[in-house]
Amino acid sequence: MNAAAPALRSEPSVTRPATARAASLEGVDADAFAKDLYALRAEVLASLGEEDLEHLKKVETWGRRAHWVGVMTAWAGPNPISVLGLAIAKGNRWLLMHHVGHRGYDRVPNVPKEKTGASFARNGRRFADFFDWIEPESWIYEHNVLHHAFTSEETDPDLIERNVEWVHRMPMAARYVTLGLLALTWRATYYAPATLKVLLERERKRPVGTVELYRSVIWQSWLPYAGWNFVGFPMLFSPLGPLAVMSAASNVFMADVLTNLHTFLIVGPNHAGDDLYRWEDRPASGADNLVRQVVSSVNYHTGGDLRDVAHMFLNYQIEHHLFPDIPMRQYQRIAPRVKAICEKHGVPYVQESVWKRFRKMADVFVGKTKMLRPKGSKTAG
Repeated sequence: MNAAAPALRSEPSVTRPATARAASLEGVDADAFAKDLYALRAEVLASLGEEDLEHLKKVETWGRRAHWVGVMTAWAGPNPISVLGLAIAKGNRWLLMHHVGHRGYDRVPNVPKEKTGASFARNGRRFADFFDWIEPESWIYEHNVLHHAFTSEETDPDLIERNVEWVHRMPMAARYVTLGLLALTWRATYYAPATLKVLLERERKRPVGTVELYRSVIWQSWLPYAGWNFVGFPMLFSPLGPLAVMSAASNVFMADVLTNLHTFLIVGPNHAGDDLYRWEDRPASGADNLVRQVVSSVNYHTGGDLRDVAHMFLNYQIEHHLFPDIPMRQYQRIAPRVKAICEKHGVPYVQESVWKRFRKMADVFVGKTKMLRPKGSKTAG
């Protein structure tokens, strides 16, 4: 698009009571809703251009600058500047992996090959683009394919309410302790094994046992990441002495914990809460699926690159689940129109602060509340 993205207001939508929201889907004309969304998507695809690449470059540059701030101060004792810089950089790579890995820039004219879904973080580029606990190919299959195809269905690998049923057998205090421990470690302890498991089972065409899984996790995820971040990176500072090495190790470790907390705060609540739907059947049609993507997702406050980058652009989760393969900048532009289309067709559009949504997710996690599970889960179409 040639015009700059308009400033967006950050006023949260009013969340309807769960009973009212469940009843409101009965009269939704899914086909009419989908028609308006398809027209909007066509407009977006026709308008992709250089400004989308410039926006991507700007977001990436912010992350690179934070990285170098963290690196250049890592030797100077355990310090918040290094920790924050390294954590911001790690979160920035997550942001890029998510949106570029979804092929969000594949259709942009003159996009560099390394910013396409087929190249970003693939093969040897893992170490340059997204060197995290999670193996990129695993995330692409688990998240981009399975989660988006089966959002909040029983086969969604990221369905929190189902995944934590074992937690509900604990005393309440232990449930909160488990939530806290997960928030501190989840990229390594949950997401790396969970994503690799489904990829291995697809490749091997059979269930993968626990020992077999964790053997692969150790060699493909844990050892490479921990070896570089907690041993290799600190040793770069060995010419400055052992204190510098220990300082770098401490800072990168604390940055990793902070990245866990940040990403868990943003990612966890996107599809969990007592006002979001969980489905027991498949959608009746593509149009029905679009309705489900909206009512099983939640937005946070939006508007402005600083706020949106801090939320890793997952504050546009509704728009992302409707159009997962468009650039980040386009979510800023279309969010008001998507909200208006939802209001026009009576499709609930939930938007609240990330803090309120985390509390709602936590209530589901510990078993205080449940997600909506309508008996008749097919909308009119």
